[in-house]
Amino acid sequence: MSTSTTLLGDRRRQALERASAMRRHPARRPQARPVGPPPVEFYLIAVVVAVFVMLGLVMVLSASAIAQFHQGNSPWRLFSKQLVWAVLGTVGLWVAMRVPLHFWRRMVTPILGIGFAAMLVPLVPGLGDNVNGATAWVAIGGFSVQPSEFLKLAVLLFCANLLTKRQHEMHDLRRTLVPVLGVALLGAGLCLAQGDLGSAIVLACIVFVMAFIGGAPLVPMLGAGAVGALGGVGFVASSPRRAARFTAFMDIAAHKDHLSYQTYQAMISTAQGGLLGEGPGRGSAMLGGFLPLAHSDFIFAVIAQELGFVGIIGVLGGFVLLAYAGVQVALASTHDRFAALVASGIVGWLVVQTIINVGGVIGLMPVTGLTLPFFSAGGSSLFVTMIASGLLLNVARNVK
Repeated sequence: MSTSTTLLGDRRRQALERASAMRRHPARRPQARPVGPPPVEFYLIAVVVAVFVMLGLVMVLSASAIAQFHQGNSPWRLFSKQLVWAVLGTVGLWVAMRVPLHFWRRMVTPILGIGFAAMLVPLVPGLGDNVNGATAWVAIGGFSVQPSEFLKLAVLLFCANLLTKRQHEMHDLRRTLVPVLGVALLGAGLCLAQGDLGSAIVLACIVFVMAFIGGAPLVPMLGAGAVGALGGVGFVASSPRRAARFTAFMDIAAHKDHLSYQTYQAMISTAQGGLLGEGPGRGSAMLGGFLPLAHSDFIFAVIAQELGFVGIIGVLGGFVLLAYAGVQVALASTHDRFAALVASGIVGWLVVQTIINVGGVIGLMPVTGLTLPFFSAGGSSLFVTMIASGLLLNVARNVK
């Protein structure tokens, strides 16, 4: 007994002496392992996002200045709002990039709760702002906020966390696929209640991409996808006006004076761009007011007309580079399942939304009212997209 007590006393005394020596000689303290520079993908994502945001501001000004002037407003009105959102988005991007991912994991449940609560606000009489048949905005002062944009990010983080915690239970549908699809169903249902089919589609695609990457069984996912598609068809068919607008792209020439007016004018603008375009601020469709929503849903037509084929290749090529870098970051994050799923969800989100927007502008798909990420006028879209980009950069910074 006495020998054991003596040994414990000696070890305690030695530990105290080592601690005292380290206080006297700070250089002897163990140093943290230096962190290497971020990978090439980090800089690629950062450059593409920065260029897109700046070019998007130029395109919003070009597409809206003349129309705002003719309406008796300042030509800088929409540009100024977009610039404010871009500044706020830059702050959000920096915060999302610097805050450790484990903090986001701890906050997924309250973030999701806030996201769902915010979706109910536009449905309250007197608070919602109806735009083109969708009551999906809340007017706050001179700005409009679209809660569905924030819900996309909230659902993405929640599903990434759940699929990470239950990675060894992916075969148990009740524990993994059912709650994930339940969140997607509730979110898409709230989007449809607001009349916003485009956001419902994107939100569902985000969840399906993450579930697929996470290793969910394919057959149940296909079944759920079929049910979701039928639900979307039922939503469209429930309103003759909505059905007519949704199917008008099948015969654009026959509906060019009404249902397909925007698409028809956008196609003309795209064709007039030629190789190098007519130059920023010189697009005839904007000068003549032939494209009323040029600054928002149809800004890709402005890019095509003013920057030409070169501009189209540059923008679409930028999205391809962004998606490529994001995929590489996700593949390199196998040591952190949550990070890999977040990166995958963000890439799926940007790719799907870009395809739907561009497809609607050039007449290959129905027009659903979705913005072109980073470019379309819409503060909520730009702000949340930049936060998502910050999270993607966060994942890229920690790639080993």
